[in-house]
Amino acid sequence: MIGRIAGTILHRAQDHVLIDVRGVGYIVHVSERTAAALPAAGQAVALYTELLVREDLLQLFGFPTLLEKEWHRLLISVQGVGARVALAILGSLGPEGLARALALGDWSALRKAPGVGPKLAQRIAMELKDKAPAVMALGGTLTVDPGPLPDDAPGDAPAPAAAPKAAQAAGSGAQATADALSALGNLGYAPSEAARAVAEAAAAEPDAPTAALIRAALRLLAPKE
Repeated sequence: MIGRIAGTILHRAQDHVLIDVRGVGYIVHVSERTAAALPAAGQAVALYTELLVREDLLQLFGFPTLLEKEWHRLLISVQGVGARVALAILGSLGPEGLARALALGDWSALRKAPGVGPKLAQRIAMELKDKAPAVMALGGTLTVDPGPLPDDAPGDAPAPAAAPKAAQAAGSGAQATADALSALGNLGYAPSEAARAVAEAAAAEPDAPTAALIRAALRLLAPKE
């Protein structure tokens, strides 16, 4: 199993990247969102990968974080969702947007991804609603970038696998979400209802720190008079 690719970008396309690893070129399929964040050709890059094996085909799919890789794995567990459709969903919504859509059961958001019709969107939302909190709870522990780049990468300061500010922001948001879910779980709330409340709170204030996220979620969970 190939779990990580680190090398030099030879070619970038909208849905894949060709990476040279010590003389061997690997085609790695990525989402449009990931492709847009990659450095230019000739620069170093590192991606976590998932190898899809079929009788007549071997394909590598790349992700900037392990958390995004876990979301991809969760999506392809749904019947009718292939690896490319899962990438399209991640490219359309991003990990945080996907988490929010699943936690809220918002299948209309899933429909925005290319190749996802209403029936498939509803199936994804229904099947993954109770599974999404487990991935959301992984939070910042899986948002780290794919590690050091090759020593022989060109340039004085090789660019990382994705835009650093975007990666840091995603990690911060995922960690706040995970911490809020943990706090609500300790208070006795079920994972699904806690995830829904946290998702609603995060949608209202995307950059909210953990404490503010918990307070907002608790207000949403409070009994309505």
